[in-house]
Amino acid sequence: MNIFVYPNLQKPNSRKYTEQVCGVLAGEKVSLCMEESCRSVFGKTYDISYMPLEQCVDKCDVIVVTGGDGTILRCSSYASRYDKPILGINCGTLGFMASLEPENIHRLKLLCTGEYKVVERMMLKVTVFTEDGSTTEADALNDIVLFKNDDCNITDFEVSKSGCLVSSLRADGIIFSTPTGSTAYSLSAGGPLIEPDLQCIEFSQICAHSLFARPIIFSADSRITVHCRCGEGAHAHLTVDGNKLLNVTEHDIIRISRSKLTTKIIDMTDGSFFPTVNSKLMMPIK
Repeated sequence: MNIFVYPNLQKPNSRKYTEQVCGVLAGEKVSLCMEESCRSVFGKTYDISYMPLEQCVDKCDVIVVTGGDGTILRCSSYASRYDKPILGINCGTLGFMASLEPENIHRLKLLCTGEYKVVERMMLKVTVFTEDGSTTEADALNDIVLFKNDDCNITDFEVSKSGCLVSSLRADGIIFSTPTGSTAYSLSAGGPLIEPDLQCIEFSQICAHSLFARPIIFSADSRITVHCRCGEGAHAHLTVDGNKLLNVTEHDIIRISRSKLTTKIIDMTDGSFFPTVNSKLMMPIK
């Protein structure tokens, strides 16, 4: 088995936990690889092969991520394209997508015996058609967010499904989320918790200027169109999984739908979503 170890070395304990991961896996019949940038940190201690990121993803059978949800999100953009499963080890605060906490790193041996299951998480695709005729696309595991820039005091967002107007509202922004992303920004904006194995698209508003703004759940195969009425010369920001994609104007057309890609997550917790919610959202953050 070839395993790509993907650490976020900006996390305070990531190096320590990554060394534990390598130590556990070194005792099994596996080959380890990391990005070339990790060579100066880990050297030859665990017989690691170093290569460019996409080559690591292409070569591996499994990706082991040591970091938080943000690290797993960054990794998912590559893993989904190469159809490789991710096992996350939480080195952050919440870690909803991580299968293991640091105290359970020893359970990585189950990778070699096949004692785990792989769950597929749906993703969203956003396509932006700009006034100059260009097209920009991206895929999201968590969410797609539009929010007003400082150069527009008021922004109206028009949301349509299959040509039928669903919502026209004034707000600071709007969020389109997958079930996986329902525990992220959407939750903070008042959206519902959604079990991650469901198939749907969640629509939430950020500080809507309305007494009647409520989240909406669309079917997974919905085709949604958005226009930002932010005024001539102004723009709104479009982010995908927390990363800025581009600025959009009121002349641009944004379309959102289910992506053809999925992210495969290795689950060693028997799918225990609600115990995770209770322990990480109802208890003080560690």
